[in-house]
Amino acid sequence: MANDAKDQNYEIVSPPTDLRSKVRELSPREAKKFDPVKAAEAALNRLSSHFGGWMDNETVALNGAWENVQANGISEETIEPLFQAAHNIKGQALTLGFPLVGQVAAGFCQLIENVPSPDSLPTELAGRYVEAIRAMVMEGAKNDDNKTGVALLETLQSVTDAYLAQFPTKTNED
Repeated sequence: MANDAKDQNYEIVSPPTDLRSKVRELSPREAKKFDPVKAAEAALNRLSSHFGGWMDNETVALNGAWENVQANGISEETIEPLFQAAHNIKGQALTLGFPLVGQVAAGFCQLIENVPSPDSLPTELAGRYVEAIRAMVMEGAKNDDNKTGVALLETLQSVTDAYLAQFPTKTNED
């Protein structure tokens, strides 16, 4: 068995830039004073002015995926981008300052994940989730101080729980 590089099915790619040339090494004195958590919080604070725009972009992606479902029907191919968009919102909402929106997106993900098949997804309820997320981002419904947003979350979760109760629960088999 030959072990030459030409017998392998891979290519070694060298990065065009050595990133070590882009950073400065801290002196021992600077390193002692450096607080990575504080630095990360300061960086988030500098970026926070962009968070609303980033959430707007995520809702545009969700709305686009929903329009695709409406135009082409619910299938494995159309539900995956819809789930991915909701999942992205769920994962980013807290960091971007929209924890309430993240909870709504989590409920939407729960609904999509727990229906037995794509055609079991109730389109009216799915549409309500998309509308709720879009409206809450537009209105800046960020946390539990927004009573309308909280009521909407509770209503969607209640309807979702009632709908999913008709299906046997999925269990994880090890």
